[in-house]
Order: sequence, then C-alpha cells, then structure tokens
Amino acid sequence: MAEPVRARRLTDEEGRRLTQIVRRGRGNPIRVRRATIIMASSSGTPVPAIARLVAADEDTVRDVIHAFNERGLAALDPQWAGGRPRLISDEDIAFIVTTATTRPDKLGCPFTRWSIRKLAAHLSRCHERRVVISRERLRLVLREAGVSFQRTRTWKESTDPDKDVKLDRIEEVTSRYLDRCFAFDQFGPLSIRPCHGSTWEPEKKPTRLPATYTRTHGIRYFHGCYSLGDDQLWGVTHRRKGGDHTLAALKSIRAARPDGAPIYVIMDNLSANKTPAVRAWAARNKVELCFTPTYASWANPIEAQFGPLRTFVMGASNHPNHPVLARRLQAYLRWRNANARHPDVLAAQRRERARVRSERQQRWGRPRAAA
Repeated sequence: MAEPVRARRLTDEEGRRLTQIVRRGRGNPIRVRRATIIMASSSGTPVPAIARLVAADEDTVRDVIHAFNERGLAALDPQWAGGRPRLISDEDIAFIVTTATTRPDKLGCPFTRWSIRKLAAHLSRCHERRVVISRERLRLVLREAGVSFQRTRTWKESTDPDKDVKLDRIEEVTSRYLDRCFAFDQFGPLSIRPCHGSTWEPEKKPTRLPATYTRTHGIRYFHGCYSLGDDQLWGVTHRRKGGDHTLAALKSIRAARPDGAPIYVIMDNLSANKTPAVRAWAARNKVELCFTPTYASWANPIEAQFGPLRTFVMGASNHPNHPVLARRLQAYLRWRNANARHPDVLAAQRRERARVRSERQQRWGRPRAAA
C-alpha cells in the first residue's frame, strides 16, 4: 500500500505566513486555498478530508502538497503552463537587474539615476546585450527581482582609534555606577519658525501653520543634563556653544551630588567640552569625563531624551520668540521629571532610541563578533 501523501513539517516562518494567509482570507483566492491545503496536510489531515474542505479534487490536493514539499512557499503561486513563448530569457533578466542596479555614469550615460524610460531605451541599444522590453514589463521584472526605486541614504562610521576603549568605559560606568552617572550634550540649533508635527484634528482638516521667510531671532542651543540614576533631565538655553556654558552645566551636575563622591559625565568630543578650564575643574572636583568616540554620539544616553523634547515641545509649534520657547522647554522639563515614567515619555524615548541605534552598524552593549 502506498504511503499517504502529507506535507512536510513547517518551519516557524512558514507556519506564521500560512496562518496569516488563512486567517485573513483576503487576497488571491488561489493562495488562500493552497495555504489551507498545506496547513491541513501538515497537521495530519488526510487528503480526502482536505479535498472536501476546499471543494477540490483529491489529485489537485496531492499536486499542491508535492509542490510544497519540493519548492516550499513558492507553491502558493502556481506556474501555469502554456501561453505565449517567453521572449526574454533568464540571462536577459539577470542582465536587466545588473544594469538597473549599476549607476548610469559607469555605463557612459550622462545622468546619475535610471528612470524606467531611460533604462528601457538603454537596454534596447546596448552593444553588450540588446534587450527589447516594454516599460511595464521592465517594471514587473524589477519588482519580481526585488529591485525597487528608493531614496539614497548616508552613513558615517567612527574613525576613532580608541572607539572600543571609550565604549567599554561608558558601558562600565553605566552598569556599575548608575547612581553617579550623568550625561551632557547640546541640543539644537533651535530657531524661531513654524515646526511640523502631529495633532488630533477632524479628518481632512489638519492644523495649519503659517509660513515664514523672515527669521530675525537667531538661534539658541539647549544645554541639557541627564541623571541616569533617578531619570531626571534639566538644562538651559544659550546663544552659542562654549566652554563656559559647558563648565556651568558640569557645576550643576556636581551640585546634584554634593556628597563629594566621584561622578561620571558622558559627553561628546565637541571642543567646548574639552577646554583646559573644563578639564582642570573636573580633576579638582572628582568628575570623570567619559567622551564618546568620534562620530558615535549615539553612545551618549541623553540622545534618547532629546527625541521626546523635539516631539512634544518643538513639533506642531509656532513660538513667537526665544523667551517663550525657553519657558515652554522648562515647563515640559518640569512635567517630564514629575512624570518620568509616563507612557508617552517612554514610547517617545523608545522611538528615538531605535532611530539612533539604526544608524549604527553594531549595537552597543552586545558582544562583539570575533575578528
């Protein structure tokens, strides 16, 4: 007696995708029916029962099961036979994808990116391999190959030779001396202009902010201090960044721990943070300055605190002048410190922390891969 036909054991990803398709029941009905067949067979349902479940012939059910065992989830999309013979071979498709992902100036074309029209015209007169293809078919070929039209992104990698040493020190002080660990940074520039944001309004009636072209108020910088132990944030605004302002911020941090015990302040490599006066004062007052690596300001814990500040004070605002903006900042800081564990604050911090971490190639705090 022949062995009953049954789908192989599903992986976690296959089970999740099939469950999603079957439960929603939307989209292509062929995909839904085939997903139902595969899930039922993998769970041990016999072929006759599956055929009655999906109202199909038993041979059809067996064909779907065999296709899944051979090709995996690709069996959800049947490859119908017959029809017009292919005019574009697999080699042509590979050449199209390679050309689309190559900068046009490297192929002798006087522009920096392809459009569908320009790419089709180039392929039709290419001497290396001539491919005549319509624009719609070209769009489908690129989509099937996983190539999409995307905006460019920039990245910056730290070139600090002491990067690992500095990160290890920051990780050590934040884990061993959390109640004596602080962070300092400048947030800005802050300008007086309408800032986009999000508000709750009736549908299709968003809040309108006036446009401005004359800005005579100048800029300010918020010098922020953050205590990791008790989750408190404070600071003041200044016209510029300078060593005197940094020294004043460090003195306010020292005043937060007046017991004279050593404290640790994490800050970036701005020249105003490393003046001789700042270093001399820190040495006299038992303040260790833990500098982040070059181009790695994400290692500063206060960076995640600036996200909610930007969202809830700057977003959807139109402050008339800098004194009003400064008062709003201080009002928010008072509310934030009184509600340090507020869900809105935590959610905004998580979003900002995720944005900062996405710019890194290696997540800080995780074990580094072996060389």
